[in-house]
Amino acid sequence: MAGHSQFKNIMHRKGRVDAVRSKIFGKLAREITVAAKLGLPDPAMNARLRAAIIAARAENVPKDNIERAIKKAQSADSENYDEIRYEGYGPGGAALIVEAQTDNRNRTASDVRSAFTKSGGSLAETGAVSFMFDHVGVVAFDAHVADADTMLEAAIEAGADDVRSDADGHEVTCAQEAYGEVSKALEARFGEPRRTALIWKAQNTIEVDDETGEKLMRLVEVIEDQDDVQNVFVNFTLSDALMEKLAG
Repeated sequence: MAGHSQFKNIMHRKGRVDAVRSKIFGKLAREITVAAKLGLPDPAMNARLRAAIIAARAENVPKDNIERAIKKAQSADSENYDEIRYEGYGPGGAALIVEAQTDNRNRTASDVRSAFTKSGGSLAETGAVSFMFDHVGVVAFDAHVADADTMLEAAIEAGADDVRSDADGHEVTCAQEAYGEVSKALEARFGEPRRTALIWKAQNTIEVDDETGEKLMRLVEVIEDQDDVQNVFVNFTLSDALMEKLAG
């Protein structure tokens, strides 16, 4: 969780007040369409589509919008999106991985490069920072669905690699190849997770001072504001004091 979802909730809380909802809905709908196009349009048989729908529900995307996005994938005239990964550095040497979906590679590359540059970061070659991350599946549940021992036992039986449990909930991590089976097994036992996704998880995180942390958060926000950007993953952590300040 550290280095990504540690501050993700802060940005989401701010987003509900400040961001244009149509942009958030648009990105979620795009992921649903891409997931449905790459696999079966049935979420029970397509782990990525299932994850996209869960993410959309978490942001209160209407059911009609979700169904329309799935149907769009089956349309002959639907857009074709390329999935691109960008890598770069931010203030303090922090590493960032950016996932984008685009119908115009040149536009997206220019937008992402500009976002890095204007916020004190720099774009790097593919592979420059990804070796510091693991591409893994994550399935997260609220704390009330099970105690830590029960979740650990279920995760091991499902084929997961690690479980982190605390007052905020349970986060199960598994290999990318096992993601579909693990998420399906855990959902069958505990119900729909609050989040499920393939993520880039930092192998080690770096602590940054509050001044650098604020610069990095501005960088992440500018990058995430780009229309074609779906996800940003980082390897830094913020102090509790800065997180409280940003949340306020």
